[in-house]
Amino acid sequence: MQELIDKLKTEAGLTDEQAKKAIETIKNFVVEKFPMLEGAVGNLFGNS
Repeated sequence: MQELIDKLKTEAGLTDEQAKKAIETIKNFVVEKFPMLEGAVGNLFGNS
């Protein structure tokens, strides 16, 4: 997940906090729209 955070910081110009919030928002959106993917999303992005 740190690799994705670093990529968002570099390519999108986000701060560490902004990058983490963006990932959290995406995780929540995917799980909300596709609850059957919750386990896979948790494994991919971390279960925090």
